[in-house]
Amino acid sequence: MSRLVLLLVVALGVALGAVGMLSVQAYAPARVDTADRSRIERVVHDYLLAHPEILPEAMQTLQDRETAARGSRAAMVASANRTAIEAPFGSAWAGNPAADVTLVEYFDYNCGYCRASMPAVAALLKSDSKVRIVYREFPILAQSSVDAAKMSLAAAEQGKFQGFHDALYAGGPVTAQSIATAAQRAGLDLRRAAAFAPRAQAEIAANEAMAQKLGLTGTPSWVIGRKVVSSALPLEELQKAVAAARAGR
Repeated sequence: MSRLVLLLVVALGVALGAVGMLSVQAYAPARVDTADRSRIERVVHDYLLAHPEILPEAMQTLQDRETAARGSRAAMVASANRTAIEAPFGSAWAGNPAADVTLVEYFDYNCGYCRASMPAVAALLKSDSKVRIVYREFPILAQSSVDAAKMSLAAAEQGKFQGFHDALYAGGPVTAQSIATAAQRAGLDLRRAAAFAPRAQAEIAANEAMAQKLGLTGTPSWVIGRKVVSSALPLEELQKAVAAARAGR
């Protein structure tokens, strides 16, 4: 290994946040002694101080690689667990029951971006008769999110998810009163809902465990074929993801 190549390798390691000595040990040939390593590290140190503009580029490269790696891992998890992820809980779904593409949304009733995504989801379902959306409760923002999720799952168990879902979103901020009002408007059997609470909690725990495996970082998060993303998506991006899923990408 030439000295120039060695310097470039070590410089890259340092620029990407690695410890200089570890980089040298990882890449330098065994014949490089301690004195040589010290000189190499000093040269790299001085070079980086003289040319700090390479650091943002190196860090961006590292971030891009890490993002790609996370996406690849998430896609593998999504593929391996497709049946469990796409199987709706009760009536917590909308669209075509025989859809060729299923979108799974992990959401929180307190999430403003989830609320803002509703028109795009509605437009997608209206424009594409071969898709289905499955809603998965992922209450991570507040205790009221958990309370709403439990009632939502009770509604799904009773076949009244959509009525509760729409009523709660239309009811303003999520509170004990707005949850109760939405349940009443959806026609829920409240005694049955109360008895269902332990099963609802188990479903929430299962969703949280899967979300962790998928690397979800917030709400809304989407699983569409092999695509996994934690972000609000406009209609155009949802359509692109559906098209990619249909193409097997």
